[in-house]
Amino acid sequence: MNYRQSLIAGEQLGLRYALALPQATLAGQRGEHLGRRAGSSVDFQDYRDYQPGDDLRHIDWNAYARTDQLTVKLFREEVQPHLDLILDTSASMALADSPKAKALHQLAALFATAAANARCSHAVWVTGEGFQRVANDTQPPSAWGELPLGGVRSFEEAHGLLPPRLRRQGIRIVISDLFWPGDPLPTLRKLTEDAAAVTLVQLLAPSDLEPPKPGNVQLEDSETGETLSLYIDTTIQEQYRKTLKRLQQSWDHAAQQTGAELVTLIADNLKGSLRSLEECRTLEPA
Repeated sequence: MNYRQSLIAGEQLGLRYALALPQATLAGQRGEHLGRRAGSSVDFQDYRDYQPGDDLRHIDWNAYARTDQLTVKLFREEVQPHLDLILDTSASMALADSPKAKALHQLAALFATAAANARCSHAVWVTGEGFQRVANDTQPPSAWGELPLGGVRSFEEAHGLLPPRLRRQGIRIVISDLFWPGDPLPTLRKLTEDAAAVTLVQLLAPSDLEPPKPGNVQLEDSETGETLSLYIDTTIQEQYRKTLKRLQQSWDHAAQQTGAELVTLIADNLKGSLRSLEECRTLEPA
């Protein structure tokens, strides 16, 4: 399926927003925002004694005339914040009867556009046989290469094979249904390491929230291909709800342990869900 229109729609929606920049991003690279470290912008910060190797252009000769001591002017470094957008494109995000794939494209385009509105560089990473960059990802989303959907590797497996090369002190946004096997904390610790801010966007379809209706069903694991014939009754339905609740609790715990923000969005109601991204200070009006 061609999701180009979803990218375009997300790009248009993203024009309303700017990425909210935490103060920690200001320890990044040279660019258009004022940072904490001394640098060479025009914003004067302080003085210190001259040291061999200092730029002679920064010596304050007026102070030298008064004190007979060489001092240099310090300036606040100009920095450009960076967003690493990390997309789960495994099979569970690409089910044929699910709105998650379309919503994934829209959200990715929205965040990239909001980053541009905040004068923030960005990179887009997708799962596969390890993580890989999307072609043309530094361009507007409508010019991106295809996002490869339906990979057989889970997010955690892809991260274990080849993790994304994330920018130190950058902002990181993960978009996934978060249906990962096992404890999410070890992988999340790696994703949050040296980050300025991390937001986990859990993208769910309405069908993810409720168990199947009663009756005989054949279930297939979208990522392993394993099948299971099952009769759905009220007991199985209740087990499904309890399992989903435990999953959510494990992610709440992992987010609290690592300082990440966790936001759940419903794929077929993105516009109605975006307010929560403003409330957690991931997005702000442009």
